Amino acid sequence: MGGSGTLLTALGYPAELDRLYQRLRPQSGRTLDRVAADMLRSPEELLEEVALLVEAGIVALVDARLQVLTPVEALRGAVEAQVAHAGRTQRLLAGVGQAIDVLAVEQQLSISADASTEPVRGEVWVGGDAFERVRSMVLDNQGDLAWLRPDQWRGPREDRMIGLVAEAVAGGRASRAIYPVRALHDAPDVLAARRRAGEQVRVLPELPTRLLVVGDSHAVVPEPLGLADLPLSIVQQRGVVEALRTWFDELWGRAAVPTLGGVEPLVDLRRFLLEQLAAGAHDEQIARKLGISLRTVRRRVAGLMTELGADSRFQAGVEAARRGWV
Repeated sequence: MGGSGTLLTALGYPAELDRLYQRLRPQSGRTLDRVAADMLRSPEELLEEVALLVEAGIVALVDARLQVLTPVEALRGAVEAQVAHAGRTQRLLAGVGQAIDVLAVEQQLSISADASTEPVRGEVWVGGDAFERVRSMVLDNQGDLAWLRPDQWRGPREDRMIGLVAEAVAGGRASRAIYPVRALHDAPDVLAARRRAGEQVRVLPELPTRLLVVGDSHAVVPEPLGLADLPLSIVQQRGVVEALRTWFDELWGRAAVPTLGGVEPLVDLRRFLLEQLAAGAHDEQIARKLGISLRTVRRRVAGLMTELGADSRFQAGVEAARRGWV
């Protein structure tokens, strides 16, 4: 491995915070008052300086003493935090996933002898032309369209999908689609074409699965949930369809409207950045997730802190919450 970076800078923390961490390491276990005095600061000033390290769990105040993790312990904590974040994302769809899983057992469920239960309406579709299956479902039924599209713009069917959206919109139906922010950089022409076809486009930092909801009659998700083309769970059970549309509407309310059609697609990244910082993400992770450069992330974060009048990321998060930005 090359480079002269340190653990904290490799994890996305600024160099000045790493220098503070290095000064604190040999003082682990000493009282806050003693450490602050040695560093020519008041206890309050020192706590303010280390707020981001405290937030990350690298520094803690225990019985008036500062406890500072070693680099190995800090790395372990960062990994555990990311595992926990991944777990939260997985649980986001757990309830809906349990409702849909029953469709994977059989395509038809038998009605019980006492007629007190009915089969869940739906099917697991395992083969054939996925576009034609979706097209017939859209055109043979009524209601607006709602899409989660984490990656489909890369597929060979995208031109036909744009035509399908245009046909549905021309018939008086609305089509709303949410994309990950990176699509603004990976596929701006596709998003602009979908918008010209009449689709409303918004973006979020990430999407956990593909989804199509047609009115209140059908919903389509991969089986299992994720990014696979096939098999597909095609759900017609109204309660499940309504649950999926309600979840989509919640995501839609959190998503941002990008500016398309110019030289560079634009989106207000302020809320996304604040959400990522509040989740403990580091600059490199944010850059990868949003599809922007590390330099842009750091410039935007610095601008946010200036706008919020904050001296640390922790303060920025508190002030942003106070203002209702997140």
